[in-house]
Amino acid sequence: MMDRRNLLRTGAIGAAAALFAPRIAFAAAPTDKRFVFIIQRGAADGLGIVVPVGDPAFAGQRGVLADIAEGGLKLDSTFTLHPMLAETGKLYGAKQALFAHAVASPYRERSHFDGQNVLESGGKGPYALKDGWLNRMLALLPEADARALAIAAAIPLALRGTREVASYAPSNLPDASDDLLQRVSMLYQGDAQLHGLWEQALATRTLTGDLAADNGRNAAATGALAARLMAPANGARIAMIETGGWDTHSGQKARLGAQLRGLDAMIGAIRTGLGAEWANTMVLVATEFGRTVAVNGTNGTDHGTASAAMLLGGGVKGGRVIADWPGLAQASLYEGRDLRPTGDLDGFIAGAVAAHFGLEPARVLPTLFPQSTAAQPVEGLA
Repeated sequence: MMDRRNLLRTGAIGAAAALFAPRIAFAAAPTDKRFVFIIQRGAADGLGIVVPVGDPAFAGQRGVLADIAEGGLKLDSTFTLHPMLAETGKLYGAKQALFAHAVASPYRERSHFDGQNVLESGGKGPYALKDGWLNRMLALLPEADARALAIAAAIPLALRGTREVASYAPSNLPDASDDLLQRVSMLYQGDAQLHGLWEQALATRTLTGDLAADNGRNAAATGALAARLMAPANGARIAMIETGGWDTHSGQKARLGAQLRGLDAMIGAIRTGLGAEWANTMVLVATEFGRTVAVNGTNGTDHGTASAAMLLGGGVKGGRVIADWPGLAQASLYEGRDLRPTGDLDGFIAGAVAAHFGLEPARVLPTLFPQSTAAQPVEGLA
C-alpha cells in the first residue's frame, strides 16, 4: 500500500553518504531530460486531493467534505484520488504518476508568504536564502542544457539566482478594452511578422493564475504553451508554472473541484504537447503547506501543515502512494489540528531530481537545499 521506508531515512545517514560519496561530475553529457515544477500557491488541501478515505477517523473529521472522493480512482486501501483528476488517474494507472503524502517543507507556521519563500528558496526558514532551488539545479546540468523558463508574470523565487532564466507571460498592465485590441490587430494586419506576434500575445494574455478560470481551458492552454516551449531540441529544459486559487477557506468542495479540473487539464496538455518527449519529462506539483483536518464554519479549511505532492512523467516509477501515514485521530494531529508531517518535501524533491537526471543523490541534496539537516533524498522515484 504505502512505501514507508524511504521517508524514514535519517539525516545522519544522508550526511555520512555525502561525506564518502565518490567525486563524480554532474551530468557531464548532454541530456534530453525535461523538468517542470507546478507550484500551487495558497496551500492546497492534500487531504482533498489524495483522499485518505480508508483512515477510520477521516469521515468524522471531515464532515461535509467526507464525500469529496466519490467517483474517484481508488489508489490503494487507504487513498482515493479526487474525481476531477481523471487524466492524472490514467497516468497513475500507467505507472507514470505517484503521490507523496503527509509531506512538508521545514516551515511550521501558517503564513503564505513565508511558506512559499521556504518552498521556493529551499531554505531552513523564511528569507534565509536569496536564490531558489530550481535555479541552483541548473548548475547540475550541462551548460548547453541549462535552459530554464518561467511561465509567470515575473521570475518566481525558485528560479532566481546566478543562472539566467527567461519568462513568458501576459503583461501586468491593466486590461485594454476590446475596441483598442481590435484596432491594434487591424494596424498589424498588413505586417506578417508583427501580426503573428500580436495574435500569439492575444492568445496567451489570460494564461497562468487561477486554474478554475474558463472551466480549465486557460489552464490547458498554459500547459500546451509550456509543452510547445519545451518540446524542441533547443527548447527549455526546466520550466516553472505558477498556479493560484488554492486558498479554500470557504465553499471548498466546489472550489477545490474546479481547481483540480484545471490542474488535470494542464497536466494532460503538457503530456499531449510533449508527445514522445513525455518519456524524458518529470512534472513536480507541490504547495507551501496543507490545510486543517477539520472543516471550518464556512465549509472550508484553514491554513495547516502537511499536504500531498505529485510526481508525474514517462520515467516516473509510479502507480503508488508514498507515505508514513500518521493517521487522522485527534491525538495524532499536529498541534491538535493539522495533518502531521512525517515526510520531508526537500528530500522528496532532491530524490526526484537525482533519479531523473541520473545524479548522485548525496550531492544533489546539499546543492538544492544547502541548509537541510534532516532530509535524506527519497530513493527509487524514477
